[in-house]
Amino acid sequence: MDNTPATTIDRIAAISPEALGKVRRLEDHLLTLPQVDLDTTHVLHAGMYARTIRVPAGVVFTGALIKVASTLIISGDVVVTLGAKSSRLSGYHVLSCSAGRKQAFVTMGETFITMIFPTTADTVEQAEKEATDEAGALASHRNSAKNTIIITEERPCRMQQ
Repeated sequence: MDNTPATTIDRIAAISPEALGKVRRLEDHLLTLPQVDLDTTHVLHAGMYARTIRVPAGVVFTGALIKVASTLIISGDVVVTLGAKSSRLSGYHVLSCSAGRKQAFVTMGETFITMIFPTTADTVEQAEKEATDEAGALASHRNSAKNTIIITEERPCRMQQ
């Protein structure tokens, strides 16, 4: 991956078929290597699903093909693919993301990645299936996965003035 420093990245667009093919080939290779267990925190609250993974330094991984528009929050130090290019994101970044995105990541330091999107799901499984057709391949589904799940009963509402 090209390690060009990011200065003003605020959006991740849908991935092109060519770039998707490259990420899939990398993913196929990575699946032949020992896998790293990731801690995942899931929060379903007020019509929103937030999924946070904590990734140690020195990990190369790919995300699922995401089929919903979402907000992605990255805090740490990571190189991420953005279509045909890649960029290094250090510090704290809030990104608007289109449906149809899939990235490869290389963590340079411990990194936290949170994806948030509106949902009507009542369970984490429903929210994951809403987000991706690759839910069964998520790191949170491994037998050794550590998942923290928080589900509130609160629904979206507006305060009356």
